[in-house]
Amino acid sequence: MDQREGEERTRTARQQPGRALSVAGAAVVLMLLWEILALAVGLRILPTPVAALTALVEELPRELGRHALVSLFRVVASVGLAVTLATPAGLVLGQSQRLNRLLSPFVYLLYPVPKVVLVPIVILFLGVGNLPKIVIITMILFFQVLVLVRDSAASIRSELLTSVRSLGAGRRALFRYVYLPASVPAILTAVRQSVGTAVAVLYIAELFATRYGLGYYIYLQGSTLFDYPKMYAGIIAMSVLGLGLYFTVDGLERRTCRWM
Repeated sequence: MDQREGEERTRTARQQPGRALSVAGAAVVLMLLWEILALAVGLRILPTPVAALTALVEELPRELGRHALVSLFRVVASVGLAVTLATPAGLVLGQSQRLNRLLSPFVYLLYPVPKVVLVPIVILFLGVGNLPKIVIITMILFFQVLVLVRDSAASIRSELLTSVRSLGAGRRALFRYVYLPASVPAILTAVRQSVGTAVAVLYIAELFATRYGLGYYIYLQGSTLFDYPKMYAGIIAMSVLGLGLYFTVDGLERRTCRWM
């Protein structure tokens, strides 16, 4: 077992630099395409990547860095809250067919509703600041995590449950030692998907009743100050934020789900 774990760790260690190089190579290709498009268009609204990256380096230690930290806090808090609330609910629904039949119609009705349109209503109830942004992003992510975890828990083989019950395990033991460990890959998959959704929704949420955040920064620089290099610097910062969180979850999945 130790030898196998050592081989897996070695394989993972070899894969990580290769993946990083692949992402770096893709970034270089995108920058080259951006450069060609900017030169072909020749408009102020599309500066070259050099101008945008220069603005990023200049602004990151100052105003842009403060906005990025606020956005990072909102995304991490939203994803953490959604996972904390939706994971137990999904496990319970996957474990109980009766509850699943009772509550699934509500899930199917509420899941497709575009929660973004509720942003003004949430702000009216909760005011300005971080709380309404976190709440609206959590509302959107909650159903993503809930459905994935529920389906994963419901797909556990019945013979496995029967064998564990034959050892005297009750509902609580099944929940802790079978359903929860078996649903860890689904939970991490849900978190990975939620990161992308959270960053996308973050931009819209930060356009309302706030003076901090990357969404506000991008809108301010592009639509008010018309400083397009800084606007694209904010877009790059938001992309790096999402990419960093995505790779963090990806690394966590490789560590906790090595059998996959």
